[in-house]
Amino acid sequence: MRHEDQAIHDNLAASAIPAPRKGDHDMYQRPPGREPGQDSREAWTERSRIVLTPVAAPSILGLFGFAGATFMVASLLAGWWGSPETAAPVIAPFALFFGGLAQFLAGMWSYRARDGIGTAMHGTWGAYWMAWGLLVLLTAGGVLPASVLASRALGFWFIVLAVVTLFGTLAALADNLALVAVLGLLTVGSILLAIGFVAPFAALVTAGGWVLVFSAVAAFYTAGAMMLTGAFNGRSILPVGKRTAPQAPVGSRTMDPIGYPAGMPGAKVGQ
Repeated sequence: MRHEDQAIHDNLAASAIPAPRKGDHDMYQRPPGREPGQDSREAWTERSRIVLTPVAAPSILGLFGFAGATFMVASLLAGWWGSPETAAPVIAPFALFFGGLAQFLAGMWSYRARDGIGTAMHGTWGAYWMAWGLLVLLTAGGVLPASVLASRALGFWFIVLAVVTLFGTLAALADNLALVAVLGLLTVGSILLAIGFVAPFAALVTAGGWVLVFSAVAAFYTAGAMMLTGAFNGRSILPVGKRTAPQAPVGSRTMDPIGYPAGMPGAKVGQ
């Protein structure tokens, strides 16, 4: 693709013709009986090229990483099994690399997919899981006292996470309902954990763990649905409540014929 991109760049540079702007239709209209000139709209249209650099949906990896780490730690907080003192150090490496590093990389790849929601959510929660994993390993190694894992200061982590995730939930309303469920439950769980750690109130920490378990289950479902859609060439296998753009009124022009609202002809926005 690099040679093709360079050829397209050279052709456009050689023409040295500015792109027509929206609203400049009249100046590019060809008079009756006159062939299109080099500066005509039709000539510009013929020179336009679509260059695609597709990537696999980063949120497949990001959501699976989030779901895996969250399910284990949240079920521990909910009291399903083990104790934080003995189980957390075992979970920490997995959470650090799968929920943390892998999800954080998915957030960075979401930049390439031009997905603001994926970038913010995977970047935020990937960073959280890396920080949590490091904190647990430091306590396990005796560098920090074990009491920091239940300190009020940890509650302020969840205040920040709740605010960021709330905005992600609102933004996801424009995308699909499955993602709204993941982020909505994650927001509620973060709020409960924030109050539970700051208060402190152990029952709210347990309740927050339960809510995060449901968020992890929703994330497993959403990631699985996205992976199946990609494997079956875009055909929806599991419903996610995908939102579609509203239809434009009959006879209206929704966009410039050779323009693109997001700035790159032919490039897909989002996942």
